[in-house]
Order: sequence, then C-alpha cells, then structure tokens
Amino acid sequence: MTLTSAFTIGLRCGLAAILLAVPSTHAAAPAKQLTLQAANNTTPPANKTGPNTALKSKTEPRLLIPVQGIKAQQLRDTYAAPRGGGRQHRAIDIMAPDETPVLAVADGRVLKLHDSDDGGLTIYHLAPDEKHVYYYAHLDDYADDLEEGDRLRRGQLIGYVGSSGNADSDYPHLHFAVFVLGPHKRWWKGKPINPYPLLVGPSAKQLPADAGPR
Repeated sequence: MTLTSAFTIGLRCGLAAILLAVPSTHAAAPAKQLTLQAANNTTPPANKTGPNTALKSKTEPRLLIPVQGIKAQQLRDTYAAPRGGGRQHRAIDIMAPDETPVLAVADGRVLKLHDSDDGGLTIYHLAPDEKHVYYYAHLDDYADDLEEGDRLRRGQLIGYVGSSGNADSDYPHLHFAVFVLGPHKRWWKGKPINPYPLLVGPSAKQLPADAGPR
C-alpha cells in the first residue's frame, strides 16, 4: 500500500466517525412534532371552580322563596314602600291565597313564635350563622307541632299564609323580613335589610313596587 492510499483510507474513516457522532436533526424532528401534536390534542381536566361555576353561584338566589308556588318573577320590592306614620315597610309582602304553605327559607332553628297586634302569628327563624333572623308574619296558622327551638331545614313547612294581625283580610299575604342581630341577640330588635335581592338573586331585574297591601 502506498502512502497516498493509506492517507485516503484514514481520512475516510475519520469523516465517518465524525458523521456518526453528530446527532441527526432530521431524525429528531418527527418525534418532537408528534410530541407537540399530542400535547395540543390533549383535553384539559375539568375545572370545578372555573368561571362558569363562580358566575352561577353569584347569580343564584341565596334564600328559598318562602311561599309555595311563587316564582321570583312574581315578587315586588316593597322594602322602601311608605307606611303609616312616615315609616317604611322594611319587608316585602308576598301575595298568596289563604292557607298557602309557608316554607323555611334556609336551615336554622325556630327562635320565637309570637302573636302580636301588628304582625299576628309570627315566626322568628334564626339563621345558622346566628347573626340573621328571618321573620314571617300575618300567618293563618303554624305547621303542626312547630315549637320554639326546633331545628329547621330549607324548604320545611312552617306555617300558612293568612291575614292575622293588622293585615287586610281581603289581601292575604306573607310579610317577610330579614334582620341583622346586634351583639345581645335580641330577636325583637335587629337591623332590617332588604330581603328582595336575597330571594331573587342580585342580577334579577328590579320590578316596580306597585302592588300589595299598605
């Protein structure tokens, strides 16, 4: 073998070794492309606390409408309606026939059953947080065996629509109010808040307060 032939063979072997040591970009490209394609086709897991769930929880009513068969569209915001002596109503009236079932708007317990000249047969319902009281007035009667201290469940029958107290017998209705209790938890003395948005939801269209007894 001549010196020139040996040099040529050595040069070819060196070039082959170099080519084997360099990774092929053309061979890796398809694998990378498949990986990206698989990632793009993967469906992300369901987000149980995503925007849709949060929006729904903000627009749903917080309290059950307390008169059986009444829809949110039938309610009128009479909270600020004038009453005798320059006072405001501070509640809403839900019109319904005599003896229509009245339901607990939330869980809680019966704080007080009271019969007064103005409100007639009434129920003071303490909320689970023990900071709010739900007040049902002008009842025709209480549910059977309802007693003070009873635990209540949302939707439970607690009484019947009527016109007791100073209500007009021609307009039977439920007078429903919500109070925030003070530090002494006096059931007869709380700060009233408007129950209308708590019943129909904050996004509901406000309807005129042009109906209901005075």
